[in-house]
Amino acid sequence: MSSIRVTVWNEFRHEKIDEKVRAVYPDGIHTAIASFLKGNFDVKTATLDEPEHGLTDEVLANTDVLIWWGHMAHGDVKDEIVDRVYARVMEGMGLIVLHSAHFSKIFRKLMGSTCNLKWREIGEKERIYVIEPGHPIAKGLPEYFEVPHAEMYGERFDIPAPDTQVFLSWFQGGELFRSGCCYHRGAGKVFYFRPGHETYKVFYQKEIQTVITNAVRWAAPVAGPTVTFGHRPEPIEDVTPYEDKSA
Repeated sequence: MSSIRVTVWNEFRHEKIDEKVRAVYPDGIHTAIASFLKGNFDVKTATLDEPEHGLTDEVLANTDVLIWWGHMAHGDVKDEIVDRVYARVMEGMGLIVLHSAHFSKIFRKLMGSTCNLKWREIGEKERIYVIEPGHPIAKGLPEYFEVPHAEMYGERFDIPAPDTQVFLSWFQGGELFRSGCCYHRGAGKVFYFRPGHETYKVFYQKEIQTVITNAVRWAAPVAGPTVTFGHRPEPIEDVTPYEDKSA
């Protein structure tokens, strides 16, 4: 088994109060995502109503990649937990933000923008084009694939220009959307992936599972050098200190 340690975070609110959501994800969206990742990674889950939202210092210290699902309770996430997650991303933890988590506090903090967009929910078809076929997140995918029933997200998506845009979505109603966006923040990597909805079976679709699995591998920290900041009194090379003799 891979040594990559993944924590799948979910509000886990909709599944408790909405029969339509419970019918699709009876054990929670986090459990559905964790179940297809467990064959490849060391996977744990955390939810909003756990102490410290399940994201204690210890949990985050032992997380290489955090997957975030949020929809109806973004405002209930405590700011101190957002700051804690933000600090870990800066240190090198990967973050995968799914669907409606574009409005999560952590994604908006990392993007420095509203992350707003257009939306429509009528269950229309989504066609997802791979526009960077050589990117690791696109490994094993066809040139495009389709989600039979999706909630539409449309441009403008108020985010900074991605470092790399891997996917572009077309919707049956005519809209386009930047649906797979990669960023570097500090030492960490962030991937936003648009598909997913609480009443559609998107996370059971093989291509969606492939993308998320690939994204975990891409976002995982690399064992590079430890970066230090601040005063460095000792030079690497021999230096003759400057002496002002004009006085």
